Amino acid sequence: MPAINNDPAAAARAVKPAVERHPEKAHRPDQPVKRGKPAWLRVKAPTSREYMATRQIMRDNQLVTVCEEAACPNVGECWAKGHATMMIMGDTCTRACAFCNVKTGMPGPLDPLEPFNVAAAVEKLGLAHVVITSVDRDDLADGGAAHFAAVIEAVRDRAPTTTIEVLTPDFLRKKHALEKVVAARPDVFNHNLETVPRLYPRVRPGARFFHSLRLLQQVKEIDPQMFTKSGIMVGLGEEREEVGQVMDDMRSADIDFLTIGQYLQPTRKHHPIDRFVTPEEFASYRDMAYAKGFLMVSATPLTRSSHHAGDDFVKLRAARQKALQKTAGKS
Repeated sequence: MPAINNDPAAAARAVKPAVERHPEKAHRPDQPVKRGKPAWLRVKAPTSREYMATRQIMRDNQLVTVCEEAACPNVGECWAKGHATMMIMGDTCTRACAFCNVKTGMPGPLDPLEPFNVAAAVEKLGLAHVVITSVDRDDLADGGAAHFAAVIEAVRDRAPTTTIEVLTPDFLRKKHALEKVVAARPDVFNHNLETVPRLYPRVRPGARFFHSLRLLQQVKEIDPQMFTKSGIMVGLGEEREEVGQVMDDMRSADIDFLTIGQYLQPTRKHHPIDRFVTPEEFASYRDMAYAKGFLMVSATPLTRSSHHAGDDFVKLRAARQKALQKTAGKS
Protein backbone atom coordinates (compact mmCIF):
# COMPACT_ATOMS: atom_id res chain seq x y z
CA MET A 1 0.00 0.00 0.00
CA PRO A 2 1.62 3.23 -1.11
CA ALA A 3 2.44 6.46 0.66
CA ILE A 4 0.48 9.71 0.56
CA ASN A 5 1.91 13.09 -0.34
CA ASN A 6 0.43 15.77 1.96
CA ASP A 7 2.20 18.74 0.35
CA PRO A 8 -0.24 20.31 -2.18
CA ALA A 9 2.57 21.82 -4.27
CA ALA A 10 4.45 18.54 -4.34
CA ALA A 11 1.23 16.73 -5.25
CA ALA A 12 0.75 19.07 -8.18
CA ARG A 13 4.31 18.45 -9.36
CA ALA A 14 3.63 14.70 -9.08
CA VAL A 15 0.82 14.75 -11.64
CA LYS A 16 3.13 14.41 -14.66
CA PRO A 17 5.08 11.44 -13.25
CA ALA A 18 1.77 9.92 -12.15
CA VAL A 19 0.42 10.10 -15.69
CA GLU A 20 3.64 8.62 -17.06
CA ARG A 21 3.42 5.67 -14.63
CA HIS A 22 -0.35 5.33 -14.98
CA PRO A 23 -1.37 6.39 -18.51
CA GLU A 24 -4.79 4.82 -18.04
CA LYS A 25 -5.49 7.46 -15.37
CA ALA A 26 -4.45 10.44 -17.55
CA HIS A 27 -8.02 11.57 -18.19
CA ARG A 28 -9.34 10.69 -14.77
CA PRO A 29 -10.41 13.74 -12.71
CA ASP A 30 -8.11 14.67 -9.85
CA GLN A 31 -9.22 13.14 -6.57
CA PRO A 32 -9.15 15.02 -3.26
CA VAL A 33 -5.98 14.61 -1.21
CA LYS A 34 -6.27 14.55 2.58
CA ARG A 35 -3.93 17.01 4.28
CA GLY A 36 -2.34 16.71 7.67
CA LYS A 37 -1.18 13.12 8.05
CA PRO A 38 -1.85 11.97 11.65
CA ALA A 39 1.13 11.39 13.94
CA TRP A 40 0.71 7.63 13.89
CA LEU A 41 1.45 7.55 10.14
CA ARG A 42 4.60 9.66 10.16
CA VAL A 43 7.87 7.83 9.54
CA LYS A 44 11.50 8.91 9.29
CA ALA A 45 13.09 9.42 5.90
CA PRO A 46 15.42 6.50 5.01
CA THR A 47 19.04 7.65 5.37
CA SER A 48 20.94 4.94 7.28
CA ARG A 49 24.08 3.24 6.01
CA GLU A 50 22.33 -0.14 6.28
CA TYR A 51 19.46 1.15 4.13
CA MET A 52 21.94 2.23 1.45
CA ALA A 53 23.69 -1.15 1.59
CA THR A 54 20.40 -3.00 0.98
CA ARG A 55 19.57 -0.62 -1.84
CA GLN A 56 22.94 -1.31 -3.47
CA ILE A 57 22.42 -5.09 -3.32
CA MET A 58 19.10 -4.63 -5.14
CA ARG A 59 20.80 -2.51 -7.81
CA ASP A 60 23.76 -4.89 -8.20
CA ASN A 61 21.39 -7.77 -8.87
CA GLN A 62 19.11 -5.70 -11.14
CA LEU A 63 16.11 -6.40 -8.93
CA VAL A 64 12.83 -4.56 -8.55
CA THR A 65 11.28 -4.24 -5.09
CA VAL A 66 7.69 -3.56 -4.16
CA CYS A 67 9.11 -1.45 -1.34
CA GLU A 68 10.10 1.20 -3.88
CA GLU A 69 7.51 0.64 -6.60
CA ALA A 70 4.58 0.88 -4.18
CA ALA A 71 6.23 3.71 -2.19
CA CYS A 72 5.92 1.73 1.04
CA PRO A 73 6.20 3.92 4.16
CA ASN A 74 8.18 1.19 5.97
CA VAL A 75 11.03 1.02 3.45
CA GLY A 76 13.48 2.85 5.73
CA GLU A 77 12.85 0.53 8.67
CA CYS A 78 12.91 -2.69 6.66
CA TRP A 79 15.90 -1.90 4.47
CA ALA A 80 17.89 -0.77 7.49
CA LYS A 81 17.45 -4.34 8.76
CA GLY A 82 18.45 -5.81 5.39
CA HIS A 83 14.88 -6.88 4.59
CA ALA A 84 13.44 -6.27 1.13
CA THR A 85 10.48 -7.69 -0.76
CA MET A 86 11.52 -8.80 -4.24
CA MET A 87 9.07 -7.97 -7.03
CA ILE A 88 9.61 -10.36 -9.92
CA MET A 89 8.55 -10.29 -13.58
CA GLY A 90 9.33 -6.62 -14.10
CA ASP A 91 8.10 -3.26 -12.87
CA THR A 92 5.05 -2.93 -15.15
CA CYS A 93 1.64 -4.35 -14.27
CA THR A 94 -1.11 -5.30 -16.70
CA ARG A 95 -3.82 -4.24 -14.25
CA ALA A 96 -4.86 -0.71 -13.26
CA CYS A 97 -6.02 -0.88 -9.66
CA ALA A 98 -7.16 2.48 -8.33
CA PHE A 99 -5.09 2.19 -5.14
CA CYS A 100 -1.75 1.03 -6.51
CA ASN A 101 1.39 3.02 -7.33
CA VAL A 102 3.03 0.30 -9.45
CA LYS A 103 3.49 1.31 -13.09
CA THR A 104 0.83 0.15 -15.57
CA GLY A 105 1.35 -0.82 -19.21
CA MET A 106 2.56 -3.62 -21.46
CA PRO A 107 5.46 -5.42 -19.72
CA GLY A 108 8.57 -6.72 -21.42
CA PRO A 109 9.67 -10.37 -21.63
CA LEU A 110 10.64 -12.28 -18.51
CA ASP A 111 14.29 -12.19 -17.48
CA PRO A 112 15.57 -15.79 -17.46
CA LEU A 113 18.34 -14.78 -15.04
CA GLU A 114 15.95 -13.28 -12.50
CA PRO A 115 15.55 -16.46 -10.39
CA PHE A 116 19.33 -16.64 -9.94
CA ASN A 117 19.60 -12.90 -9.21
CA VAL A 118 16.90 -13.11 -6.56
CA ALA A 119 18.60 -16.12 -4.97
CA ALA A 120 21.96 -14.33 -4.97
CA ALA A 121 20.45 -11.30 -3.24
CA VAL A 122 18.75 -13.48 -0.63
CA GLU A 123 22.06 -15.19 0.12
CA LYS A 124 23.99 -11.91 0.27
CA LEU A 125 21.44 -10.30 2.59
CA GLY A 126 21.49 -13.39 4.81
CA LEU A 127 17.71 -13.50 4.97
CA ALA A 128 16.06 -15.98 7.31
CA HIS A 129 12.74 -15.27 5.56
CA VAL A 130 12.09 -13.74 2.15
CA VAL A 131 8.91 -12.38 0.58
CA ILE A 132 8.61 -12.67 -3.20
CA THR A 133 5.82 -10.82 -4.96
CA SER A 134 5.11 -9.78 -8.53
CA VAL A 135 3.18 -7.55 -10.84
CA ASP A 136 0.13 -9.00 -12.58
CA ARG A 137 1.13 -10.60 -15.90
CA ASP A 138 -2.13 -11.18 -17.74
CA ASP A 139 -0.08 -11.28 -20.96
CA LEU A 140 1.50 -14.62 -19.99
CA ALA A 141 -0.27 -17.93 -20.58
CA ASP A 142 0.18 -19.02 -16.96
CA GLY A 143 0.27 -15.53 -15.42
CA GLY A 144 3.92 -16.10 -14.49
CA ALA A 145 3.28 -19.13 -12.28
CA ALA A 146 6.20 -21.14 -13.70
CA HIS A 147 8.49 -18.14 -13.14
CA PHE A 148 7.38 -17.98 -9.50
CA ALA A 149 8.22 -21.67 -9.16
CA ALA A 150 11.64 -21.13 -10.76
CA VAL A 151 12.43 -18.31 -8.30
CA ILE A 152 11.39 -20.46 -5.34
CA GLU A 153 13.57 -23.33 -6.58
CA ALA A 154 16.58 -21.03 -7.10
CA VAL A 155 16.27 -19.59 -3.59
CA ARG A 156 15.98 -23.08 -2.11
CA ASP A 157 19.18 -24.12 -3.92
CA ARG A 158 21.16 -21.04 -2.91
CA ALA A 159 19.74 -20.44 0.58
CA PRO A 160 18.22 -23.74 1.78
CA THR A 161 17.49 -22.54 5.32
CA THR A 162 15.59 -19.44 4.19
CA THR A 163 11.83 -19.70 4.54
CA ILE A 164 9.89 -18.40 1.54
CA GLU A 165 6.67 -16.41 1.41
CA VAL A 166 5.01 -15.64 -1.91
CA LEU A 167 2.55 -12.80 -2.46
CA THR A 168 0.93 -13.69 -5.75
CA PRO A 169 -1.47 -12.15 -8.25
CA ASP A 170 -4.87 -13.79 -8.69
CA PHE A 171 -4.00 -15.83 -11.83
CA LEU A 172 -7.44 -14.91 -13.17
CA ARG A 173 -8.44 -17.17 -16.08
CA LYS A 174 -5.05 -18.98 -15.92
CA LYS A 175 -5.91 -22.67 -15.70
CA HIS A 176 -3.53 -24.79 -13.57
CA ALA A 177 -1.34 -21.75 -12.74
CA LEU A 178 -1.99 -21.96 -9.00
CA GLU A 179 -0.95 -25.61 -8.89
CA LYS A 180 2.50 -24.72 -10.29
CA VAL A 181 3.19 -22.28 -7.45
CA VAL A 182 1.86 -24.54 -4.69
CA ALA A 183 3.89 -27.47 -6.07
CA ALA A 184 7.06 -25.41 -5.51
CA ARG A 185 6.15 -25.50 -1.79
CA PRO A 186 6.59 -21.97 -0.50
CA ASP A 187 6.23 -21.80 3.28
CA VAL A 188 3.52 -19.12 3.10
CA PHE A 189 1.09 -18.45 0.26
CA ASN A 190 -0.20 -14.87 0.42
CA HIS A 191 -2.76 -13.27 -1.85
CA ASN A 192 -4.41 -10.03 -0.79
CA LEU A 193 -8.16 -9.48 -1.07
CA GLU A 194 -7.34 -5.74 -0.67
CA THR A 195 -10.85 -4.44 0.15
CA VAL A 196 -14.49 -5.36 0.70
CA PRO A 197 -16.54 -6.74 -2.23
CA ARG A 198 -18.69 -3.60 -2.59
CA LEU A 199 -15.64 -1.47 -3.43
CA TYR A 200 -14.12 -3.81 -6.04
CA PRO A 201 -15.66 -2.08 -9.10
CA ARG A 202 -14.00 1.20 -8.11
CA VAL A 203 -10.86 0.05 -6.33
CA ARG A 204 -9.90 -3.25 -8.00
CA PRO A 205 -11.93 -3.40 -11.22
CA GLY A 206 -9.73 -5.98 -12.96
CA ALA A 207 -10.20 -8.55 -10.18
CA ARG A 208 -13.04 -10.53 -8.63
CA PHE A 209 -13.37 -10.81 -4.85
CA PHE A 210 -14.72 -14.34 -4.76
CA HIS A 211 -12.17 -15.57 -7.31
CA SER A 212 -9.40 -14.32 -5.01
CA LEU A 213 -11.07 -15.94 -2.01
CA ARG A 214 -11.44 -19.22 -3.90
CA LEU A 215 -7.76 -19.08 -4.90
CA LEU A 216 -6.73 -19.11 -1.25
CA GLN A 217 -9.21 -21.85 -0.46
CA GLN A 218 -7.74 -23.98 -3.25
CA VAL A 219 -4.25 -23.62 -1.79
CA LYS A 220 -5.48 -25.40 1.35
CA GLU A 221 -7.25 -28.04 -0.71
CA ILE A 222 -4.01 -28.82 -2.56
CA ASP A 223 -1.75 -28.62 0.50
CA PRO A 224 -3.58 -28.42 3.86
CA GLN A 225 -0.29 -27.80 5.72
CA MET A 226 0.67 -24.69 3.74
CA PHE A 227 0.16 -21.43 5.61
CA THR A 228 -2.19 -19.01 3.86
CA LYS A 229 -2.29 -15.29 4.36
CA SER A 230 -4.31 -12.36 3.05
CA GLY A 231 -4.68 -8.65 3.70
CA ILE A 232 -7.00 -5.73 3.28
CA MET A 233 -6.66 -1.96 3.39
CA VAL A 234 -9.03 0.22 5.40
CA GLY A 235 -9.84 3.88 4.93
CA LEU A 236 -11.18 3.33 1.40
CA GLY A 237 -14.84 3.81 2.33
CA GLU A 238 -15.65 0.40 3.80
CA GLU A 239 -18.00 -0.11 6.76
CA ARG A 240 -17.00 -2.00 9.91
CA GLU A 241 -19.66 -4.64 9.27
CA GLU A 242 -18.19 -5.26 5.81
CA VAL A 243 -14.73 -5.80 7.30
CA GLY A 244 -16.21 -8.33 9.71
CA GLN A 245 -17.89 -10.14 6.80
CA VAL A 246 -14.59 -10.30 4.90
CA MET A 247 -13.00 -11.86 7.99
CA ASP A 248 -15.77 -14.48 8.03
CA ASP A 249 -15.24 -15.16 4.33
CA MET A 250 -11.52 -15.60 4.92
CA ARG A 251 -12.08 -18.01 7.78
CA SER A 252 -14.48 -20.03 5.61
CA ALA A 253 -11.50 -20.43 3.26
CA ASP A 254 -9.30 -21.48 6.23
CA ILE A 255 -6.92 -18.52 5.89
CA ASP A 256 -4.39 -18.51 8.74
CA PHE A 257 -3.00 -14.98 8.81
CA LEU A 258 -4.77 -11.64 8.30
CA THR A 259 -3.12 -8.26 7.78
CA ILE A 260 -4.99 -4.94 7.94
CA GLY A 261 -3.37 -1.56 7.22
CA GLN A 262 -4.29 2.02 6.38
CA TYR A 263 -4.76 2.89 2.70
CA LEU A 264 -2.50 5.75 1.60
CA GLN A 265 -3.17 7.58 -1.64
CA PRO A 266 -0.20 7.69 -4.07
CA THR A 267 -1.32 10.63 -6.25
CA ARG A 268 -4.35 12.77 -7.06
CA LYS A 269 -5.17 10.33 -9.86
CA HIS A 270 -5.70 7.47 -7.40
CA HIS A 271 -8.65 6.56 -5.21
CA PRO A 272 -9.09 9.15 -2.43
CA ILE A 273 -8.66 8.36 1.24
CA ASP A 274 -12.07 8.19 2.88
CA ARG A 275 -10.64 8.56 6.39
CA PHE A 276 -7.68 7.80 8.61
CA VAL A 277 -8.52 4.83 10.80
CA THR A 278 -7.31 5.28 14.38
CA PRO A 279 -4.91 2.91 16.17
CA GLU A 280 -7.75 2.09 18.58
CA GLU A 281 -9.94 0.95 15.69
CA PHE A 282 -7.11 -1.20 14.38
CA ALA A 283 -6.78 -2.82 17.81
CA SER A 284 -10.51 -3.52 17.73
CA TYR A 285 -10.19 -5.16 14.30
CA ARG A 286 -7.29 -7.25 15.61
CA ASP A 287 -9.36 -8.48 18.56
CA MET A 288 -12.32 -9.23 16.26
CA ALA A 289 -10.10 -11.25 13.93
CA TYR A 290 -8.57 -13.33 16.71
CA ALA A 291 -12.07 -14.02 18.05
CA LYS A 292 -13.01 -15.38 14.61
CA GLY A 293 -10.17 -17.89 14.74
CA PHE A 294 -7.20 -16.52 12.78
CA LEU A 295 -3.87 -17.96 13.94
CA MET A 296 -2.11 -14.63 13.39
CA VAL A 297 -3.29 -11.04 12.95
CA SER A 298 -1.37 -7.86 12.23
CA ALA A 299 -3.62 -4.79 12.29
CA THR A 300 -1.99 -1.38 12.65
CA PRO A 301 -1.96 1.80 10.55
CA LEU A 302 1.44 0.92 9.07
CA THR A 303 0.84 -2.81 8.64
CA ARG A 304 1.78 -4.02 5.17
CA SER A 305 1.83 -7.57 3.79
CA SER A 306 5.60 -7.92 4.11
CA HIS A 307 6.20 -5.77 7.19
CA HIS A 308 7.87 -7.89 9.91
CA ALA A 309 7.05 -10.95 7.78
CA GLY A 310 9.97 -12.99 9.11
CA ASP A 311 9.18 -12.38 12.78
CA ASP A 312 5.49 -12.96 12.09
CA PHE A 313 6.22 -16.29 10.39
CA VAL A 314 7.96 -17.54 13.54
CA LYS A 315 4.90 -16.51 15.57
CA LEU A 316 2.58 -18.10 13.01
CA ARG A 317 4.30 -21.48 13.27
CA ALA A 318 4.21 -21.27 17.07
CA ALA A 319 0.50 -20.40 17.00
CA ARG A 320 -0.28 -23.44 14.85
CA GLN A 321 1.72 -25.71 17.14
CA LYS A 322 -0.10 -24.34 20.17
CA ALA A 323 -3.48 -24.86 18.47
CA LEU A 324 -2.56 -28.45 17.55
CA GLN A 325 -1.46 -29.21 21.11
CA LYS A 326 -4.70 -27.74 22.44
CA THR A 327 -6.74 -29.89 20.06
CA ALA A 328 -4.74 -33.00 20.99
CA GLY A 329 -5.33 -32.29 24.67
CA LYS A 330 -9.09 -32.34 24.16
CA SER A 331 -9.10 -35.68 22.33
